[in-house]
Formats: sequence, C-alpha cells, structure tokens
Amino acid sequence: MSDIPKTLIYLLVFGCAFMLMQLIIGAGKQGARKVKWANMRMKVLASADSQSEALNKLRASRGITHKNGIVRAMKWIDSMVVHSGLPLGVFGIYVAIVGTGLTLALVAALIKPLVIYVALAFVIGLVLPVFVLKFLVNMRRAKAVRQLPEALDIIVRSLRAGHPVPVALELVAREMPDPVGSEFGIANDEITYGTGLGKAMQRLAERVGHADYDLLAATIRLQERTGGNLGELLQTNAQMVRDRQKMRLKIKAASSEGRMSAMILNAAPILLYVAIQLVSPSFYGDVEGSLLVRNGLIAIVVWMVIGNLIMRKMINFRI
Repeated sequence: MSDIPKTLIYLLVFGCAFMLMQLIIGAGKQGARKVKWANMRMKVLASADSQSEALNKLRASRGITHKNGIVRAMKWIDSMVVHSGLPLGVFGIYVAIVGTGLTLALVAALIKPLVIYVALAFVIGLVLPVFVLKFLVNMRRAKAVRQLPEALDIIVRSLRAGHPVPVALELVAREMPDPVGSEFGIANDEITYGTGLGKAMQRLAERVGHADYDLLAATIRLQERTGGNLGELLQTNAQMVRDRQKMRLKIKAASSEGRMSAMILNAAPILLYVAIQLVSPSFYGDVEGSLLVRNGLIAIVVWMVIGNLIMRKMINFRI
C-alpha cells in the first residue's frame, strides 16, 4: 500500500479550512441577541418587520421552500434537516458532512498515511454527521410528542372559552417552548395568510414526522369534512396520545435489560482492542498489516452491524 502524497494532504488541509470558514461565516450571520424567548418563532418574529417575513425566515432556515415543500436534492437528508428544527438549513448540513469527512481523512493521513485508512476515515466522516442529525431528530421528535397533550389541552380550554381556532393556536405558539411552540406558530401563520386549518396541520405533521401528529392532522381533517365538536375530538386525541406514551414507556422499561446487555456485548470487543493497544501496542504488530487479518476484521464489523440492524428491527415496536 503506497503512502499518501503530500499534495493530497495539502488538499485535505485546504478543504478542512474552507469548510470551517463556511461554518464560521454562517454562524456569524445568525448573530442573535442574548434575549430569552419562549421559542424560536417568537425570537424570529421579534426581529422581523412583519409576520409574513418571519414565516418566510422560519421556512428558509428549516430548509422548506416557499411552496412549503422540502428541498428535493437529497430528500432523505433534507427531511431530517426539517425534522431536526436546526436553523442551519440544508446547505449548512452538507457543509458539516463534507467538512467532517475531510477532517477525519486529514487526521488519518497524518496518523496512518495509507490510502485504505484515509478512505475509511473519509467515509466515516460522511456518515457520522448523519447519525448525529438522526439522533437530534429523534430527541426533538420525542420532546414534541411529550408536549403534544399539553398543547391540545390548551387548545381545548381556549375553544371552550369561546376563542376561534387561530387564537387557540396562537396561545400555544406564544406560551409553549420549542418544538411545539414554533411548529404551532408556523401553522397559525399559515392559517393567517390563507391556508386551511386541515392543510396547515398536515404540514405541521410533516415537519414533525411522528404518528401522533399524523393522527392529530387526520382528526382535524375529519372534523372539517363531517363536522362535530372540535374541542371534544381534540380532548379525546390528547387522551389517546397519553395512552400511547404510557405504552411506549412500559415497552421501554420491559426491554431495558436486553438493550443494556446488547450495548455491553457490542462495546466489549472494541474496548478490549483499545485496552490491548494501550497496554501492549506490539501485540498485533506481526499480523496487523496482513491482508487476511484486515479483511477478517472488516467482515466481523460488517456482520456485527448487520446483526444489530436485524435485532433492532425485531425489538423496535411501533405503537
């Protein structure tokens, strides 16, 4: 295996510096004042000249087009950007992905100047931000689901007090923190500028990406078509969401021991290898560069990943 040319290392350094400058410039443009707001929408609304401008800013920062569609270049990643609620936009995420790949490739080139290690580090650098983004999406989605019953209770009480639906949604947007506050605020802004209630709630469900919000959107669309007491329907919806949350927590508690055992078994080989490398770096010295050993290690890692994906599919209950 040939050593990495110095030209490639210089290119990696340039690429890392360029991506870092892009992130710094993007962060500088955000430049927010140190004022505590209830949620992101209220913060944007305070700095905008009009409600329409604030709505457009929120859409743009979330990677949503003016037609309320998600940018289509790479729809899977773009959808995760929208679901994560990050104000970086699609371009910022792509810069982070490429920048992480170049940075890890540069580190690998400096530590172990072999093409296979540099290529592997670059691939890991491309995949790592996606996993981080997926983690942030799951965290935000879980928080949005926990906040949903409280938001529905606020809407129900407001409707029973005689307020129209936009006023009830505005109350949620003003009083509740992110992510529910901003999401319901965007829906209220869309209703203000002519979008129907059912369509606005459907877009809200698409931005969150969870079955409980899909159920809420379906309930409101059904009420629009068939009529009925919206307050009672939303109260029933809130109770159903609470019951689903209780069931998820019961399943999580019942499977916690098995999940912890799986994490320990997965971490044991990696921790053992790291410990051996720290205590006796020459332990694998004679066979580390062998093609057979290298291919065997790659095969082991691949099979571990496949096994974990299969087990995750088996225990991932959808309620």
